[in-house]
Amino acid sequence: MDETGVPGLCPLGRVTVVVATRDRREQLLASVGRLVALPERPHVVVVDNGSGDGTPEAVRTAYGQVTVIEARRNLGAVARTVGVRAARTPYVAFSDDDSWWEPGALARAAAVLDTHPGVGLLAARILVGEEGRLDPVCQLLRDSPLPRTPGLPGPAVLGFVACGAVVRRSAYLGVGGFSPVVFFLGEETVLAEDLASAGWDLVYCEEVVARHHPGSAPPRHPGRRRRLQARNAILSAWLRRPAGSALRETSAVVSGTGPDGWRALGSALLRSPGVARDRRVVPPWLEEHLRLLGR
Repeated sequence: MDETGVPGLCPLGRVTVVVATRDRREQLLASVGRLVALPERPHVVVVDNGSGDGTPEAVRTAYGQVTVIEARRNLGAVARTVGVRAARTPYVAFSDDDSWWEPGALARAAAVLDTHPGVGLLAARILVGEEGRLDPVCQLLRDSPLPRTPGLPGPAVLGFVACGAVVRRSAYLGVGGFSPVVFFLGEETVLAEDLASAGWDLVYCEEVVARHHPGSAPPRHPGRRRRLQARNAILSAWLRRPAGSALRETSAVVSGTGPDGWRALGSALLRSPGVARDRRVVPPWLEEHLRLLGR
């Protein structure tokens, strides 16, 4: 049993898709429909973060084969960890309620991970919208300046977009999953650093493709979103970076976002007890890689 009170389930296959959601019933139903129709027939786990729009009941009614877990409270990105714990496949792919995987992508991801046991996370190529434009983050990952490790199935990276990631379940759970301190928005940073610190390779893999249609979801308080992103950048820096690097990152965030930066700093300070509890500085070699990316 986990914090949701739901026992782990035992789906068949190699890949489970975990979707964390909150109050986006219609978008979620459309995305889940695409996921269950994939030729790989992945097991799908939906973790509901306290929706008030009837999401859990709607998913159970429309897709009886999908596992629906109702969290007792809004867990943020940690809801994905609940889903990973419920999975019994060696690999877990993440989707958002407005994203899904291309047919064949999960089979390719499983084959790559089977062949490369040191890879803990695959960052997929993400195509955005009906026109299928490349997510700008993917261009950065594809052109990663990090040293290329011989034998890896793609460029080594230290970042990813959650809705386009496939993880090795044992690696993800071994580092504890997404940080509860960061909660949501930019949560990928700390997980990437934790996986790398634990010795896992993170790789951008163009042949694994995810689709993301954010335009189908209504905007949610863009100003608040900017402040959360800034706050979480500060929190992520202090959770894992040496003090000097964390100070420089904090200064850059505050000076680069105006009044929102100062509000973000104040919000980050409120979470300082969690930072003190969970702070683990990355090893020197990883800090050098992070500085290289920063330059």
